Amino acid sequence: MYDVIIIGGGPGGVSAGIYAARKQLKSMIIAEMIGGQSSVSADVQNWIGTKSIDGYGFAKMLSEHLRAYEKIIEIREGERVTEVSEIQSGGFLVKSTKGEYQTKAIIVCSGSRRKKLGVPGEKEFEGRGAMYCSICDAPMFPDKNVAVVGGGNAGLEAVIDLNPYAKKIYLLVRAHELKGDQVTQEKIKKFEKLTIIYNAVTTSIIGEKFVSAIHYKDTASGEEKELPVDGVFIQIGAIPNTEFLGNLVQKNPIGEIILDHRTGATSKEGIWAAGDATDEAYKQNNISAGDSIKAFLSAYAWLHKREK
Repeated sequence: MYDVIIIGGGPGGVSAGIYAARKQLKSMIIAEMIGGQSSVSADVQNWIGTKSIDGYGFAKMLSEHLRAYEKIIEIREGERVTEVSEIQSGGFLVKSTKGEYQTKAIIVCSGSRRKKLGVPGEKEFEGRGAMYCSICDAPMFPDKNVAVVGGGNAGLEAVIDLNPYAKKIYLLVRAHELKGDQVTQEKIKKFEKLTIIYNAVTTSIIGEKFVSAIHYKDTASGEEKELPVDGVFIQIGAIPNTEFLGNLVQKNPIGEIILDHRTGATSKEGIWAAGDATDEAYKQNNISAGDSIKAFLSAYAWLHKREK
């Protein structure tokens, strides 16, 4: 029986894991990969204390810090949690692709996965012009021509993030109108460098070493078109990695875990959560790390009180 099992290997999971080890708890971290979504970023410029680091280096840095405590915390990398259930005698059973483990408490830092276009070139150019985080990666495109795919709030906010940097921004919208908040719509429509292309369905991303253009279909005319750009920001939403929890905790309609944001507690006693898997408004590495530490300290206080 572990004191705590941490699910997820991004900045949130690693931060909680380091704190668990420093508190000398019998703990385990289960993750498919240490590093999180930023592992594929070409350049991370907003991790506090580090001016610039590539995704591989960022993941390596997190892994090395965590593994400095591997004599205390058990690290199960290359595993994916498939189910969490309650144990009648108390605690939880965590099932993964490689085993089953019992624990008194759980901290969920399982993150989310970006919705993909599923078009040719997307996977090949991921991190090399095909981007998913405008806050993280907009500074990489100074005086460049970029496209944003997505007419909802995520797409509109990406335009705002890119406006101070890019030379020209094309917003490709599948429908004949924008879907985002009206106030944000009115704001971006005043940007001189923005061109909105309606009825546009992206069909492929092309280039050599980096993205050089995207192809899209004009659904109104049926015409296939090519748009030369240096990068494309795919902003069609994200899917929280919370399916393994079933109905054990309360979630919102899109599957994000609903939190008490003061403590990181979920609706289920003994389970805390942080980061992109939750209803936290801002999906950022620094926020995930801080919130996971808060969640861990809340769990630690709960465990200490429980033992007494």
